[in-house]
Amino acid sequence: MALNEILSAATEKGASDIFIIAGLPVTFKIKGAQDRQDSGIMKPNDINALIDEIYTVGRRDRTNLENHVDDDFSFSIPQLGRFRVNVFRQRGTASAVIRVIRFGIPDPAKLGIPESVLSLADNKTGLVLVAGAAGSGKSTTLACMIDRINRSREAHIITMEDPIEYLHSHNRSIVSQREVFIDTPGYLDSLRSALRESPDVILLGEMRDYDTISSAITAAETGVLLFSTLHTSSAANTINRIVDVFPANQQLQVRGQLAQLIRGVVCQQLITTVDGALIPVFEVLKSTPAIQNMIREGKLHQLDSAMQAAQADGMCTMDASLLSLYQRKQITKTTLLSACNNYEFMVKRVGA
Repeated sequence: MALNEILSAATEKGASDIFIIAGLPVTFKIKGAQDRQDSGIMKPNDINALIDEIYTVGRRDRTNLENHVDDDFSFSIPQLGRFRVNVFRQRGTASAVIRVIRFGIPDPAKLGIPESVLSLADNKTGLVLVAGAAGSGKSTTLACMIDRINRSREAHIITMEDPIEYLHSHNRSIVSQREVFIDTPGYLDSLRSALRESPDVILLGEMRDYDTISSAITAAETGVLLFSTLHTSSAANTINRIVDVFPANQQLQVRGQLAQLIRGVVCQQLITTVDGALIPVFEVLKSTPAIQNMIREGKLHQLDSAMQAAQADGMCTMDASLLSLYQRKQITKTTLLSACNNYEFMVKRVGA
C-alpha cells in the first residue's frame, strides 16, 4: 500500500492511529481495537519505502533516524488531514506510528468536554494544568480551550508544541504556534523567549523537568495565563509531581506559589462505553480559598473531599465521574473498576 492510500483508508475508517511495523500488516487502531489491513505482512524494505515517503511528504531531514534517534514530527495532506508521526527502530528495523488528526478544531460538545473544563480558559492569568496518560486526549482538550480564547477575546497566544497537532487560524486573537526542534531548540528556550513576545496566553506542551517547571511557574507569575500538561492521574498527584521536583528547602515556597497561581487542574482518561465508543472522563479541580489553603499547607489528601463538596462549582473527582457513568449504564463494572483511582472504595460502592 502507498502512503496516501493508507492515510486515506485510516481517515475513512475513523482510525486514531496507524502502525507500520515489520512482521505485521498495516494496522489501524479504531476505538481502541486493532484492525489489521489486507496489505500483506510488512517487510523491512516495504517499511523503508513508506518511511521515505513520509519524510518526503513531511519535508523532513532524516538525520535523527540515521543517527538512531527516534524522530517525532507532523505533516499535512490537503483535503485529507494532519498526521503526527513517530519514527523509531525496533529489532533493527525502522517502524512508524502515525496519529490521525482531522483538519479543524474539534467540537467540544461532540467530544463530551464539559463546560466546567472549557470555562477554565476564561481566566486571564494563572496556571491551568491538564493531566493524563499519553493518548488520553490532553492535546484535544487544550486545543478546544485555546480555540475558545481565540474566538472570544483579543490576545496573543503563543504555543510550544512537540509536534504541532491542531492548527489554529488567527481569529480575535493572534496565535503563534512554535514547533519544538523546528521553530525553537526546546521548551525551555521557547518559554524564555515567549516572555519577550508580549504574550497573554502561553501553551507549554509539557512540564518535563525541574528547569521547565520552574520557568513555567515564573512565567505564570508575570501575569499571563499558562496552560501545560503532565502525565499524572489525579489533581493531588499533579500538584505533588510539581512540588517533588524541587529541593526540600524550596517546597514550602513552591506550594505557596502554586496556591496563588493554579486556576484549575483537569485530569482525564479515555474509556470504552458499553456500545464500544471511546469517551473522555474528567476530574476537575478549581481554585477556591479552601483549595488554596490545602495546597499551601500540603494537605493534598483532602482535595478529593473538597472536590466532592464543591460539585455545584463544577468540580468533580475522577471516581465520581466514572461512578456516574456506571450508574447511567454507559460503562461496565469491569471498566469502572479498572479505571478508578480508589479501587477498594469503588468495590465497596458497587460490589466486586
